[in-house]
Amino acid sequence: MNAYRAKPLNFPWPPLLYGAAILIALALGRLHPIGVVHSNGWAPWIAGSSFIVLAVSLDLWAVKTLIDRKTTVLPHRGSSHLVTCGPFRLTRNPIYLGYTFVMVGLGLIMLNPWFFIMAIVATTITTSFAVRYEELHLHSRFGFEFERYCRKTSRWL
Repeated sequence: MNAYRAKPLNFPWPPLLYGAAILIALALGRLHPIGVVHSNGWAPWIAGSSFIVLAVSLDLWAVKTLIDRKTTVLPHRGSSHLVTCGPFRLTRNPIYLGYTFVMVGLGLIMLNPWFFIMAIVATTITTSFAVRYEELHLHSRFGFEFERYCRKTSRWL
């Protein structure tokens, strides 16, 4: 049996990775702040809040879609169904995209550019250590159907 067929990951790394990225961005913002010049007082806060609302909405929509299709929400469990509807028609990783949008939103609200840098780092690490293994799992389980889905739906945006 293919090792990726049973489950993609041994541990749910992505939430932990994004949580660590948020903590690192906060620490770097204190230790090595990057100056930001802005003239529109509420604009960064409104934009950041909009990103966070979008992120939470996207995550909730994705979780509801997975539950409705009777497959796992947890990234370290094996998928029983290939889900290609709901937010999964727009992106193959809507939950991780939501995590990234939260980081962008926090960066705007706090005027801390480290959040943008750490969002890129978290996305890169998540792609390397989680998304690729999840894709191997889905390819092993669903074969050509998953390949067709990948051709028409981008990994992130």
